[in-house]
Amino acid sequence: MIHRFLSLIALLGLGLALPASAASTLDKVRAQGTLKCGVVGTPEDWTKADLHGPLAGLYTEICKAVSVTALGGKAKVDLTPYATEAEAEAGVAKGEVELVVGVTPDATTLWQRPLVFGPTVFYDAQGFLVRPDVHATSMAGLAGKRVCAVEGTDNDRILQAQGKLRHIGWVALDWQEEGEMDDALAVGRCDAVSAYLSHLAELKISYAPISRDIILPDLLALAPAATAYRADDAQWGRIVDWTIHALVQAEASGITQANVALQATNEDPVVQRLLGTDWSASRALGLTAHDWAAQVIGVVGNYGEIYDRTVGEHGLLKLPRGLNALWTNGGLMHPLAVK
Repeated sequence: MIHRFLSLIALLGLGLALPASAASTLDKVRAQGTLKCGVVGTPEDWTKADLHGPLAGLYTEICKAVSVTALGGKAKVDLTPYATEAEAEAGVAKGEVELVVGVTPDATTLWQRPLVFGPTVFYDAQGFLVRPDVHATSMAGLAGKRVCAVEGTDNDRILQAQGKLRHIGWVALDWQEEGEMDDALAVGRCDAVSAYLSHLAELKISYAPISRDIILPDLLALAPAATAYRADDAQWGRIVDWTIHALVQAEASGITQANVALQATNEDPVVQRLLGTDWSASRALGLTAHDWAAQVIGVVGNYGEIYDRTVGEHGLLKLPRGLNALWTNGGLMHPLAVK
């Protein structure tokens, strides 16, 4: 009797779960015919929050990729820009968007909001931009130099802590706003500034007085930018995650926007699974199109192509791949198996 009772409870539980399944995020996106996606933009420098450079172009391409996975050839994206990561996280938690791109994973956010963080799409890091007349080629060369940061930010706190930890002895100076700090570097009141690489790259390109300043190879801390979505739909999380894994695997396998159609005869089992020769990945994600990844690559290209045209050599920031290179090339970008 006990076993029958437990079985009945389990069946009732399954029955109660069916309405939630029917109202999945994928169903919602398909019903509205578009993916509502939030991207974190560049805030005003006085906010002292999320002081990255302009990465929204890369984030937008990730939104497009996920929309193709969900909607196929009829994919559309309704973009919502958020000034800060906190606003973006609140937006997805409240259901304003189904996905946000450009937030930094942390435990406190998971505790405060019903969110899950997906894969990293860009590894930012705190580094140094140095005046050429300082003649510093490494962090050690900043001993005794005036190194500036925006007061009250993580950049500021990490700069001061790392200076003591490494016994380098730079003179850490605080500024109230990014713009003031940048001007101070230009006129020599700072010998170097410490900020995220994306911001330092933006400065070199957009601010002529410091265009010849040097970004050092030394880094103080990582600041990954990832995706986030609500925690109550595991299927949607898998769709977002494996779309990104597919973009990275495509680059690793040499599959590009231009040659994806020709790769159908590739005998590499990794490529075959990625492009849908078998249906295992599509079934696992709850998709009807077995070639979903091929469709995504055909629209946005692989991760390397996206990086290059948005923030890389042919993009806004001219950033080298660095940490965002494939794991096979010394970087941190690596996929989970698409199968």
